[in-house]
Amino acid sequence: MSSIEEQLKVFRELLEIMDRLRAECPWDRKQTNQSLRNLTIEETYELADAILEENPDEIMKELGDLMLHIVFYAKIGSETDHFDMADIIRNLNKKLIYRHPHIFSDTEVSDAEDVKKNWEELKMREGKKVLEGVPNSLPAMIKANRIQEKVRAVGFDWDERNQIWEKVREELNELETEVRNEDQEKIESEFGDLLFSVINAARLYGVDPETALEKTNLKFIKRFGYLEKNTLRKGRSLKDMNLDEMNEIWEQAKDYD
Repeated sequence: MSSIEEQLKVFRELLEIMDRLRAECPWDRKQTNQSLRNLTIEETYELADAILEENPDEIMKELGDLMLHIVFYAKIGSETDHFDMADIIRNLNKKLIYRHPHIFSDTEVSDAEDVKKNWEELKMREGKKVLEGVPNSLPAMIKANRIQEKVRAVGFDWDERNQIWEKVREELNELETEVRNEDQEKIESEFGDLLFSVINAARLYGVDPETALEKTNLKFIKRFGYLEKNTLRKGRSLKDMNLDEMNEIWEQAKDYD
């Protein structure tokens, strides 16, 4: 692994490369915060995919792509005298030291949960509201999970995690009632409540719901691919098969998970 000196050297080189690209490259010159936004989101998802695949080489590559965007935003900020890379890092350093008093001061903690609670309490002392740090543009499932994590940090949570199942059953019963009533607006509302409670259950049992669902998506894609491949191999089409026939091959696909 590289020394701190070597890491600083290559980081300086990156900043110098960005300076030159911004000055000489037509595409880089025309970029703005707004034009980069969607590209940054895309890079973040590509990093998330690499992490899910547990591919170190791809993680390194995607981190580099994301780092490029951070450097790009810093360069744009410096051109308007709002901030530069030093300001970004200086502000981050200050925040990390302030929010880790168990490391840089005399606060004592017993576990990671205490650290999270202290973090949220310190943010509230800064005048921030509990849910202020949850971005509006987050995907709904990730947002729900973050909302629940944040309110837990201030004590708004179940006393025992098994209590959540009563809430899940309650929401399911309410959904079934509205389905019978055929009230589409209320059906949508109750679906939302049910999903929120299931996400809450996942959190309470130490499961990241986004990761869990994506793994199921990938598993389904793999099994369905097996179903299609073996159907074609038999000279048939899925449209010509009934559900029982498809389920028979589907069960075979489970052996290859």
